[in-house]
Amino acid sequence: MPANRAPLLSRRLAVAAVLPLLALAACGYGSKADDLGAGQQTAAGARKTDGLDSVRIGYFGNLTHATALVGVEQGFFQKALGGTRAEYQVFNAGPSEIEALNSGSLDIGWIGPSPAINGYTRSGGKNLRIVGGSASGGVKLVVDPKKIRTPADVKGKRIATPQLGNTQDVAFLHWIAERGWKVDALSGRGDVKVVRTDNKVTPDAYRSGSVDGAWVPEPTASKLVAEGAKVLLDESSLWPDRKFVITNIIVSQRFLTEHPAAVEAVLKASVDTNKWINAHPDAAKQAANRQLRADSGKALPAEVLDPAWKSLRITDDPLAATLATEARHAAEAGLLKDPEPAGIYDLTLLNKVLRAEGRPAVGAAGLGAQ
Repeated sequence: MPANRAPLLSRRLAVAAVLPLLALAACGYGSKADDLGAGQQTAAGARKTDGLDSVRIGYFGNLTHATALVGVEQGFFQKALGGTRAEYQVFNAGPSEIEALNSGSLDIGWIGPSPAINGYTRSGGKNLRIVGGSASGGVKLVVDPKKIRTPADVKGKRIATPQLGNTQDVAFLHWIAERGWKVDALSGRGDVKVVRTDNKVTPDAYRSGSVDGAWVPEPTASKLVAEGAKVLLDESSLWPDRKFVITNIIVSQRFLTEHPAAVEAVLKASVDTNKWINAHPDAAKQAANRQLRADSGKALPAEVLDPAWKSLRITDDPLAATLATEARHAAEAGLLKDPEPAGIYDLTLLNKVLRAEGRPAVGAAGLGAQ
């Protein structure tokens, strides 16, 4: 079993990461998804994949993890795994998912690029591989229109990001630096006050006036808009072809080596799910919302769900070149020591699945495992 490794962006971030990890320790790394429907039960007499009793799959309760949400709700993963039971864990933060992967309590999961880069580089390239893509886009800078009308007005204001060093935090710090403003990455103090706030409480923080806006993923961005905020910037506008990775599929290297058939089955289910989502966007949107309700007890209202869903692009391509750029942004902010996560990708099984469907292979932008 792999040894536990603290999934932090640098040694300097150790203290900042202790509290969220301790908070999660009381209830395990992630909460288990309940209310499994008939499509998520193993079929009687079905053959087990790789002889495994179960495969443990992790994801977040965010629309940016739509592939996982829909794949769970529609039973794609269970169908692909046959007699092997798909078990699900829902996470609130990237570090906790990386820690679960490191400890051996999670096999494969959906996660943002920054936690994946961080976990990989901190382990010396020994704990995980990115094996597939899932989503692009779905991140916005939303602000109080009474206080912020132009990008220049962000200076001197309090802007929330989900977590120190997470994907959106790195993106916002880079945007700040490009404008020539100075912010200490660790404290968040400077020309802009960066307030690290859990997505669950960010709408309350905005409503109370303790933050003036937020750089956040969906559906949090649309929740703020429902509270009266305005979209100042869609992050996709900052990227070539408006594409950038927001969610990848990762797997522990040990599990990948020992159970490639199980990993291939999950990737086949992911590709099938994405095909179904893109062919049936309205039905997929409702399926994702039903799974959010099953996991959290609360569905998203239409005024939040509809605009959030429209801003996402579902894709099998991990958009590796954009991950390399995000790694460089984290290094420039002082949050990552190694800006080149060489070997982080192994797209062999994904490309096998894609070729079987007559589709072109996807590339690793020079970051593939040797």
